[in-house]
Amino acid sequence: MAVLKQLPVDAFPRDFAWGAATAAYQIEGGWDMDGKGPSIWDTFCHAKGRVFKDQTGDVACNSYQLWEEDLKCIQQLGLTHYRLSFSWSRLLPDGTTNYVNPKGVTYYNKVINDLIANAVMPMITLNHFDLPQALENRGGWKSPEIVEFFDSYAKFCFETFGDRVKLWITVNEPYVCAKLGYEDGLHAPGLKEPGTSVYLVGHNMLRAHTRAWHSYDTHFRHLQGGKVSIGLNSDWAEPLDPDCPEDVAATQRYMDFILGWFACPVFCTGDYPESMKSRIQAKSLQFGFSEGPRLPEFSENELSPLGTADFFALNYYTSRKVKDTSSHPSELSFTGDQGAEGVTDPSWPVCGVSWLAVVPEGLHKLLNYIKETCNNPAIYITENGFSQIGPVELEDTDRCQFYQNTLQEVSKAIRDDGVDVRGYFAWSLLDNFEWADGFSVRFGLFHLDFSKVELKRTIYRSGREYAAVISRHRTKLEKT
Repeated sequence: MAVLKQLPVDAFPRDFAWGAATAAYQIEGGWDMDGKGPSIWDTFCHAKGRVFKDQTGDVACNSYQLWEEDLKCIQQLGLTHYRLSFSWSRLLPDGTTNYVNPKGVTYYNKVINDLIANAVMPMITLNHFDLPQALENRGGWKSPEIVEFFDSYAKFCFETFGDRVKLWITVNEPYVCAKLGYEDGLHAPGLKEPGTSVYLVGHNMLRAHTRAWHSYDTHFRHLQGGKVSIGLNSDWAEPLDPDCPEDVAATQRYMDFILGWFACPVFCTGDYPESMKSRIQAKSLQFGFSEGPRLPEFSENELSPLGTADFFALNYYTSRKVKDTSSHPSELSFTGDQGAEGVTDPSWPVCGVSWLAVVPEGLHKLLNYIKETCNNPAIYITENGFSQIGPVELEDTDRCQFYQNTLQEVSKAIRDDGVDVRGYFAWSLLDNFEWADGFSVRFGLFHLDFSKVELKRTIYRSGREYAAVISRHRTKLEKT
């Protein structure tokens, strides 16, 4: 069943970024090696009862010690780009620049230098969920002082690695971190503070991103010539009943609360979507919440978030049909504020985890939506993938078909609709620690046997097919 090899590559730009993505806590292991400080995910996993079978990322893929094996995987795929994240607490054990861990710097210098020596451009995420525990102890993302800590960390990274790194992402998926970590308690730091902390955390992440972008723009851009953005995830959403005005309005709210929450301040208006502001204010009045605005306001004395992205970094996995729940009884919560519920269409296949309905055409529609609503930005699809649960199939034909269909939709968005898509990063290079699902969920282009200390990397069929697409694209370029 040859699938991806059939994909026409002419629709992709000559300099299209063919990538795969990982995150430090999910692959590195070495959680307390060589001077690394603990992160909130170390603390969260060690507390027991929060992750599938109490699994942890203490070892994960052991990429801290097996980087050369990861590099072989990258070479085998023929990637042009590789997205990884820095472990903030491996570089700065207490989260501040008071002490820099030299072995952390050495590790990331080697990774970056090895990538460049193999003509692979690194894309670095500064924070992919794993906030240093030392900063969490000082209030973490809920504290306004986190902005200063993050900016100092970002400037340290720009200064140390920016001569070679030209693509930066400040914060990965602030929506997921804020909602799952501070509203639902399903991710680190495991707080359940419905309707309040979620917005404060999101606001401080935006403030931290804004400060770091301006620091780069002021002090480093003219020397290094790189680009900086923030990593935003979003579903695609359509009304459950297109003829129901309430469902249509709820669908827009759904998109505003997930994507617009961060995209609107950065790409559109410099402020939160009107639907968020009005709904949250109305719900605060309804429940007699009088401790000030739950959705913080941007201060005129601070740098504006508007324009603080040199490209749009998009993580897309799934789509939803949305129904209106604005009149349903609710408590003070993010879901109650949103007044919209996303459900899956029964016709959509589901891969692995129950939430992941496979809807490649949703990515095509979302790309168009971003083009129309966010002033036609250059877009990198920085995560997109297909999971397996249960018996592992190395001949993963369903995942092969998923990549075939998805890349066809991306090519149509570029060719037919003029969306400025600059690259595609498969999630993930390796099977890894999938947060609260532990090692039960596999997204990798390479299989890992976590039961054996060697942690051997074995390419899936989908990895071979993806490599074939990249090879065809490169071969075509060489002939033109």
